Amino acid sequence: MRVLQINGVYPIKSTGRIVKEIEAVHKKNNIESFIATSECTLKKSNVHTMGSDLYIKANILKTRLFGKHGFYNKTETRKLLRWIDEIRPDIIHLHNIHGHYINVKLLFEYIKKHSIPVVWTLHDCWAFTGHCSHFDYRGCQKWRQGCFDCPMQKSYPVSWFFDRSKGNYRDKKALFTSIPEMHIVTPSNWLKGLCEESFLGKYPVTAIPNGIDTDVFSPSVSDIRKKLKLEDKFVILGIINEFSGYKGGEYFLKLSQMLSDDEVIVLLSLEENPDTLPHNIIPLKRTADDKRLAEIYSMADVFVNPTLQDTFSMVNIEALACATPVVTFNSGGAAEMLDEQSGVWVNRGDTKALYEAIQKVKRKGISSAACRKQALNFKTEDCFTKYLDIYKSVSDM
Repeated sequence: MRVLQINGVYPIKSTGRIVKEIEAVHKKNNIESFIATSECTLKKSNVHTMGSDLYIKANILKTRLFGKHGFYNKTETRKLLRWIDEIRPDIIHLHNIHGHYINVKLLFEYIKKHSIPVVWTLHDCWAFTGHCSHFDYRGCQKWRQGCFDCPMQKSYPVSWFFDRSKGNYRDKKALFTSIPEMHIVTPSNWLKGLCEESFLGKYPVTAIPNGIDTDVFSPSVSDIRKKLKLEDKFVILGIINEFSGYKGGEYFLKLSQMLSDDEVIVLLSLEENPDTLPHNIIPLKRTADDKRLAEIYSMADVFVNPTLQDTFSMVNIEALACATPVVTFNSGGAAEMLDEQSGVWVNRGDTKALYEAIQKVKRKGISSAACRKQALNFKTEDCFTKYLDIYKSVSDM
């Protein structure tokens, strides 16, 4: 069997790492694996890279000026289709096909013409909306019947002048429901439910959680606490870029006003100037080293994720795998990987409940051993081997 995965990035960032891990499952099961992407940090014979940085930036500008995201980049897409002619995949496994790198009309017309079975892993909601990749935080329900007057026009994928959501919804619905042999996969039951209520609900939908390497993400010893002079502190860890936005960074500022003298917040990847931060918030530089990240998770007493919208929170599983309890808002699929022994979830936006949940962890109300045990349910190979049955099902259609 030959399987072609298509995604915006490889093997970097969250979805790119997922593609790489599925590729590893392919190899272990004698599946010939190919990858098409627009941003790649590796040179491999089985990888087709689409366009230059300048070409991608030109398509971003087209989207911002004209609003037809996903319907540009014809030249590079035609090159991709010629490569697909050469490799002749038995299955095309789609991931994120938004991201300014591919023309979805040309792609789906090609798939339909050549009757290639499709598995499509949705990492967000873009496939069944007229514009946005996430609508949960805004509470928008227009995707159910047909988008128009989009409240997310200025959000990714940004359109400065034109609201094309009505036409985009119509065109995407026609294209994405034209494939006779397709199976949708979502990482969370939350997204599965939305997908089944959308126009993609005509296809079978299966929830397969994203897996992690539980050997890399495991309880780790380090000198981080000593270097930060936090040996006698209760450490609350978070991962944010800024204090605004849907990741919920503002709630760390609110929490900082509620903490006692023996409690401190450490924020990984924060880009703020340390001199402007409250005295009990300590920034840590971003890291791409998973082993270093495991050490950071492990040194914390609790990992707090106040996300306001999330398809499926990988950072929550990573923290659990390092035996660190998790406190999170129950946003989208953010809490699905938790049970009552490994974490606490509270209503979105409830700062008081968030702080009370942290205090529960501080009182040893959550077992570190239970956290690690829960995370072992999300081993990479165990999760992604489930795709083999999906491949068989679309091949037999």
